[in-house]
Amino acid sequence: METVSRVHAKALIDWGKTHPEAVVLSGDLTASCEADGFRDAYPDRFLSMGLAEQNMMGFAAGLAREGLRPLVHTFAVFMYRRALDQIEMSIAYPNLPVCILGFLPGVTTPGGASHQAINDIAVLRSLPNMTIIEAGDATDVESMLEVAGQVEGPVYCRMLRGALPRLFPASHRMRLGQARLLSDGDEMVLLSSGICTEEALRVVDMLRVRGVGLRHLHVSTLKPFDDPQVLDACRGARMGVITMENHTRLGGLGTCVAEMMADHGIAKRQIRLALNDTYLQGASPKFLMARHGIDAAALVRAVEELAGRSLDFDVEDFGTQRTGKYYSDAQQEAL
Repeated sequence: METVSRVHAKALIDWGKTHPEAVVLSGDLTASCEADGFRDAYPDRFLSMGLAEQNMMGFAAGLAREGLRPLVHTFAVFMYRRALDQIEMSIAYPNLPVCILGFLPGVTTPGGASHQAINDIAVLRSLPNMTIIEAGDATDVESMLEVAGQVEGPVYCRMLRGALPRLFPASHRMRLGQARLLSDGDEMVLLSSGICTEEALRVVDMLRVRGVGLRHLHVSTLKPFDDPQVLDACRGARMGVITMENHTRLGGLGTCVAEMMADHGIAKRQIRLALNDTYLQGASPKFLMARHGIDAAALVRAVEELAGRSLDFDVEDFGTQRTGKYYSDAQQEAL
């Protein structure tokens, strides 16, 4: 599997070349959010707003009213926790085209509860006018600005940084409101998002060998959540539906799917693999995914539960797990 470093840094510079209306704002985390290349390439379109996220959001709203396209960079927790009122009243309420890029979602940081965004989707999808998209690999990150630029309103981008795997060919880019079909089958449906898709891919082929027909879709648009592919997949799942996400069980992908099935009268069992209404501790992504049941082993247990039989897996069968390095060695805080 190819691994690519600082994907957003390059994509942001390329975006600036063809979009002179793009203005980048940073909350004193410029290099940490891979915005330093844009700063150096287009210094007249870069604003360092300091540790003042509320002011940064209000400032971005003002720039958007003047016809510019602000791209706001900081860690996700500092977006929706500190500046929710400004996001809601200054950006979402007037439906302004502000792109909010939130880094370090869920388990992707060892920084503990103060830095781990575990309920950002739940909070921000409740805001009218807000679109939400999430990256799961390097190709998603390369596609993110293109997709966000199609929306005439606020967009929250749940971002990845550092060394990222390329799960999808560079030509197989993210599309707004369209999941990617990764494998087909009619017994169960697996809907995964973010970094959980890479983890799911470790075992999907082995499940097929053991006779489990799994229809696997990678979901990158969390709001609006109206993809007919997802609806059709849930309707056709004979044994049930599994959702797998790097987010709390409340308000994320699992909730989106449950709401869709309820709205359309789909009476299928759903197992939600997600953070179970808890804060996380400071630890590696590998440790946290295993501890909180969003890794390959947890997926196998869920499949066994729906199938009603043991699949005789050993943890060693899953192969080597890519631990995920979402930070640079130069960043001593490792956040």
